[in-house]
Amino acid sequence: MGVDRRLRGAGGRGGSTLTDPVDAARVVPDIPSHAVDDGFWYSIPEPLADRVVVGSLVRVPLGGRRVKGFVVELGKRDHAKLRDIAQVSGRSSILTPELIDSLRWVAQHYVAPIGPVLDRAAPPNVPPAAPKTPASGVEDRVQHALADVVDAAASGRRHRPVALLEHAPAGMADLARDCMAAGVSLVVIAPTALEVTAIGSTIEEAGVGVSSVLPDMADKDVTGVWRRLRHLTSVTVGTPRIATWQVRTPAVIVAVEESRRAMKERQSPTLAVRDVLLARSRRENIVAVFAGPTPSAELMGVGPDVRRLAPGRLWPLVEVVDRKTDPPGGGLLGETAKQAIRAIAPRGSVFVYAHRRGYSAASRCVACRTLRVCGTCGSRPDPADVCARCGTPIGPCVSCGGERFEPLGAGVGRLIEEIGRVVDKRLVGAMEARRAVRVGTERDLPRVSQCDLAIWVDADGVVRGTNYRAAEEALRIGARLAGIVTDGGRLLLQTSDPDHHAIVALRRADPIGFYATEIEQRRAFGYPPAGELMVIEVRDLDDAEITNSELVAIGGRTTILGPAESARGVRWLIQAPDLDRFKLALRPVVDRWRNAGATVRIDADPIDL
Repeated sequence: MGVDRRLRGAGGRGGSTLTDPVDAARVVPDIPSHAVDDGFWYSIPEPLADRVVVGSLVRVPLGGRRVKGFVVELGKRDHAKLRDIAQVSGRSSILTPELIDSLRWVAQHYVAPIGPVLDRAAPPNVPPAAPKTPASGVEDRVQHALADVVDAAASGRRHRPVALLEHAPAGMADLARDCMAAGVSLVVIAPTALEVTAIGSTIEEAGVGVSSVLPDMADKDVTGVWRRLRHLTSVTVGTPRIATWQVRTPAVIVAVEESRRAMKERQSPTLAVRDVLLARSRRENIVAVFAGPTPSAELMGVGPDVRRLAPGRLWPLVEVVDRKTDPPGGGLLGETAKQAIRAIAPRGSVFVYAHRRGYSAASRCVACRTLRVCGTCGSRPDPADVCARCGTPIGPCVSCGGERFEPLGAGVGRLIEEIGRVVDKRLVGAMEARRAVRVGTERDLPRVSQCDLAIWVDADGVVRGTNYRAAEEALRIGARLAGIVTDGGRLLLQTSDPDHHAIVALRRADPIGFYATEIEQRRAFGYPPAGELMVIEVRDLDDAEITNSELVAIGGRTTILGPAESARGVRWLIQAPDLDRFKLALRPVVDRWRNAGATVRIDADPIDL
């Protein structure tokens, strides 16, 4: 087995100068254990000397078997203590030293073994030799709002992250043409396959060739796109899996609506596209652009360069309907919404938004019609005896002391039934029914081309959610709903809290004003971007109290909340202004848990608490 050494920087040469011959390589095995994160030194056999470079994919002996690994450093070592690299896969490197450095930060941030993180940047199959470089077919530069960003990338100048406040795929065709003319690669990352296809089609219609990466592609085809992206100046559009891929630089990488849930992995390592691209933009010749009308508070917290493609409203008119004026027992739809549906349904299209699974409906007091909230933190109570956010016992109405409440929202089926009593029920259905009035959830929005009227039945169910991101989530959903409305149409938003800063921002189409308030409120509680949060979930460990004592021992000044039972096992919430030291100390602890047979999920920067 090789000799373990501490990492001196990805791509380094172990103290030798650039002219010194090298005869050894440090290899990080693709093994899900922090114990091998620093890699092992192996000698380079003479027949492989010309093929082993930093970033090579190799096979090495380890523990009585051959395993896949990645070369992260070259240098000179005593061969008497080393075993040989057995095989080099492919004819060129898989990773550059700069990408290795970026991915090492990603692994540390998400408390993930480095080997599997490096493997995320590799293609599913061993790629063939580099393709010949074709002409781009685009010669003339295009004047557009991001032209200076392309110039910065082409010249190798650093450029701070860009927040492009626009609905995608606006501007992607001009950006693609300009990148190709300037010799800059363009990568666009979108949340879903439908959006990847739509953006790719828009760029192709402008006469620019596009390679797309979709979830159902065969490994051979995915490897072909990876090979093109690695070696050629090109335009690539894909889902979040390509965020860690090697790209020929200089490059511009665009993340579409980085605050969406689909832009963050659910399973460990819980990588977020936003954080991966921010890390890469600091270390590689890459400019990161985040396109979408509602950037995340975490992105706004890094001070991005905020841009618009054109002046005017970011989204169409939002009409706010105050439900406090509705009489009790009026149902899920207020009179304004009913009249709007009756007016539009016979001749136009209506989309009615229902909460996706996981949200409870907001409710209001029957006596005084006040929105039911927790008296301590102001969140919407779930059907339980205590508040899910702060743990305060849930009592009667905070305004009048009433104890009877009625729901303000419901799922798709119940909404279809109620709307069927407002207009001919043959006009109403779920998304698949293709009726004049369609009822759907957020996952249906990419399939809605446009509509004349959108109705958000229960905005309060999101705005007053138990998660600290609830207000931001409401702004994002509202902007998406407004974005599907035709020119001259409107989004009708029902709420009992019209003065909430998220509702005000939606009405004014003003995300910047929203974040000024939102970030200040989060700072008071130490929530991101003012601090860090992490969720640890452990299943199949015998003694939660022993596990808890291990966390407390490495916790230092961190706040550790738990253990608490959850659907995934035992759960802890970790909070501190900076969790770097805690994450470093957590690595061997996680290895012990996993070696004992436990399933461990670590969610850095969790969307849900």
